[in-house]
Amino acid sequence: MKKTIFILILGIGLSSYAQKDEKAAYISQNYIKTEHYIAMRDGVKLFTTIYEPADKSKKHPVIITRTPYSLSPYGEDKYHRSLIPSMLFVKEGYIIVYQDVRGRWMSEGEFVDIRPHNPEKKGKRDIDESSDTYDTVEWLMKNLTSHNGNVGIYGISYPGFYASASLPGAHPAVKAVSPQAPVTDWFIGDDWHHNGAFMMMDAFNFYSSFGKPRPEPITPDKGPKPFKYYTQDNYKFFLELGPVKNVQLKYFGDTLKFWNDVMRHGNYDDFWKARNIRTHLKDIKPATLVVGGFFDAEDCWGALHTYEALEKQNTGNHNYLVMGPWYHGGWSGGTGGWYGEASEIMCDIKPEKNTATWYQENVEFPFFEKYLNNKSVSAPSEAFIFETGSDTWRKFERWPPEKSTEKILYLQKDGLLSFTASREQDSYDEYVSDPSKPVPYDDGIHLSRTQEYMKNDQRFASRRPDVMVYQTEPLEDDVVLAGPVIADLMVSTTGTDADWVVKLIDVYPDNYSNQADDKVSCKLDGYQMLVRGEVMRGKFRNSFEKPEPFVPETPAKVKYALPDVAHCFRKGHRIMIQVQSSWFPLVDRNPQKFVDIYQADEKDFQKATHRIYHDKTNISSIIINVIE
Repeated sequence: MKKTIFILILGIGLSSYAQKDEKAAYISQNYIKTEHYIAMRDGVKLFTTIYEPADKSKKHPVIITRTPYSLSPYGEDKYHRSLIPSMLFVKEGYIIVYQDVRGRWMSEGEFVDIRPHNPEKKGKRDIDESSDTYDTVEWLMKNLTSHNGNVGIYGISYPGFYASASLPGAHPAVKAVSPQAPVTDWFIGDDWHHNGAFMMMDAFNFYSSFGKPRPEPITPDKGPKPFKYYTQDNYKFFLELGPVKNVQLKYFGDTLKFWNDVMRHGNYDDFWKARNIRTHLKDIKPATLVVGGFFDAEDCWGALHTYEALEKQNTGNHNYLVMGPWYHGGWSGGTGGWYGEASEIMCDIKPEKNTATWYQENVEFPFFEKYLNNKSVSAPSEAFIFETGSDTWRKFERWPPEKSTEKILYLQKDGLLSFTASREQDSYDEYVSDPSKPVPYDDGIHLSRTQEYMKNDQRFASRRPDVMVYQTEPLEDDVVLAGPVIADLMVSTTGTDADWVVKLIDVYPDNYSNQADDKVSCKLDGYQMLVRGEVMRGKFRNSFEKPEPFVPETPAKVKYALPDVAHCFRKGHRIMIQVQSSWFPLVDRNPQKFVDIYQADEKDFQKATHRIYHDKTNISSIIINVIE
């Protein structure tokens, strides 16, 4: 079996290299690459690479990606092996433009993380990412001779933020913009914080290299190197690290400006609010296609809430949403499986093949063709949503669907989860949460944060005494969830602060197996598949701006939204909810004491006993939206 898997992965790898070589040959034969320094209104010059079709017999649309991640390879004789968004744009002859954003790699100027938008520009020195995009488009329109006058902006993750930032006050030539997994709010839901809880492992891994200062323009060969861990076990590394403040003391010092900024802004203050691009997504003229993945551990929240902001703050704008069964950026290449190319060996827990290719051919490319190439293609449905569990694409007039029914799942004694409210007079579960033995976010030994944790088997957690488990009886019919999932808990603690992690899980029946083909058989007896999990830092339960301690041993409401889901719980499966108070080292440890956690000492960390109440007065529940 292991040999078969190895051959499969090797074959996939060789096939991928062959495809890239074929793409590279086509690009070098049909495109002319040039490099330019484009001056912004304040005189700062941004390094820009332009791939222009050699065919000058017709006019071409332009598509731009602005990135902090380098335009490598540098040099007009060195070509990318594959141009984005996909080869469909290359074959159609789009002019493809890449730009190092201000202060990164070969561009001049100072880099600012998630540079705040400035809606009140009064002079040439008042710049932001919107003005840099505007000035770039203006230069392209004046200096390229083969463009058709239409420009698109595209980007995934951090470049997705730059796509969003191009929308306010967009250049008239910009007709279509696609923010994909866009970085949107780094305190509420994306990357470094979820509901105020610090996503320590990802932040450390990213900023230990990305955050290093760049005093002058550099190419990747002279850029920062990855951090060298002394162990391949991230649980061990971060537990031995101790309190978060030790990152600066042991490793970073004062060298990483944004890390230090994060440590100084532990609440949702003006520093974070200024970096929320959603408030500026008003009076938007370009058509927008927002794309995300339900299994994106980084920016699932950003995709959903960028679409939401555009919907609420604009009337008549052509705004579309795609949410697929993808990890971060999984729709941009490969087969689009939940686990990447090796998903073939994962048997049952995967969607239909080629979801990425289907999306590129049927949604993304037609969207840009319609608005940039004036092709008479029909507009996409407002929302293309992939329903996991049933593994089908569904179309909706908007998201969340209007035709849904709100239902409540009640936590009950003896681990029961039911659509019927509890009648108990005094009922609760309690557990001891020990910061020195936090609940791991995933099973096994890993260094980097796994993509797969967002669907992995949760039995390793359900067997711990500090994880509370509630599940329904086997379902008599399919139950399809579409839209928000709201955790509405009544809890108490013997401490003054606590994290609350709620996980929505699809439990496969016992004696369940899937005969995938003649060679591979997958047994999923009792598999507890994570559908959605989210954390809430308890002190922010009432306000992200003004945290509040818990009153020890006094019931308090903790209510918060998990990112949306689209999932079919099959007949015979069970719906499970797990509640815990650590998710390590995905999330930093809460001392369970009301303090500034970024400045906490080891002595501040304490055991605490937490209760989850589930009687007819103190109700703990999960609010879901069900569709036919």
